[in-house]
Amino acid sequence: MVGLSLGEKHFIQGGIAHDLRCDGRKRLTYRPILVETGVIPQANGSARVRMGATDVIASIKAELGKPSSLQPDKGKVSIYIDCSSTAEPAFEGRGGDELAAELSNALQDCLLGGKSGAGAGIDLSSLIVVEGKICWDLYIDGLVVSSDGNLLDALGAAIKAALCNTGIPRVQVAAGASNDEQPEVDVSDEEFLQFDTSGVPVIVTLTKIGRHYIVDATSEEESQMSSAVSISVNRQGHICGITKRGGVGLDPSIILDMISVAKHVSEQLMNKLDSEIASAEAEDES
Repeated sequence: MVGLSLGEKHFIQGGIAHDLRCDGRKRLTYRPILVETGVIPQANGSARVRMGATDVIASIKAELGKPSSLQPDKGKVSIYIDCSSTAEPAFEGRGGDELAAELSNALQDCLLGGKSGAGAGIDLSSLIVVEGKICWDLYIDGLVVSSDGNLLDALGAAIKAALCNTGIPRVQVAAGASNDEQPEVDVSDEEFLQFDTSGVPVIVTLTKIGRHYIVDATSEEESQMSSAVSISVNRQGHICGITKRGGVGLDPSIILDMISVAKHVSEQLMNKLDSEIASAEAEDES
């Protein structure tokens, strides 16, 4: 936990009330965002995202598997987050494990529409090779390298960038297999299909401090929050998922206002991220 004096707490809260935060930002302004792609050569796709002093890495591994009997027309995506014990003293021991599980679940809700997959921001049907028999399983691993607040948004951005960097090998299915046989497949080592990221949302976390809420909170600001709502919004402005933390309840009218603000902010974040990813990909290829 961040140890702050009473004066520092009042300074943070007073600044937010006057729309001038400790680092000079306004309430709805992000810190500078830096993106690198292709940082892990062995993965199918990877990216590193820095938001201020928060630094995270996401990597994606694609393996052929079998669709679940409940969703024979969809592939599968699993998200695992790990918090480096050097990222913050609180991550040592069980603290890091608990936060990692919380972040994994929140990303599952925001990017995959929870366990049901309803409203998923990642198109699982695009991962099918042969319906009911063969699909791609995507394993998304995230690592928190350094933590200074707003981990969920940073990890969401890193996963989006890693998916943009992901090549799925082209698969040829052998003809002639009967309906009950497992078809034979030939996986190309040279031809890769670009993963479709057009529906992948960005995550905007609004952190409530006093009567106001802010985006991209630092660790010090998060230590003063009453609650935080994370909203994932795609390019079309559709809400893909919502998750809340913090014990204080929120009036439904405040939630609706937060959703409206998140939609507005997500456009700027999406444009900034798209431009950073395009630059990183161009650099990666050169």
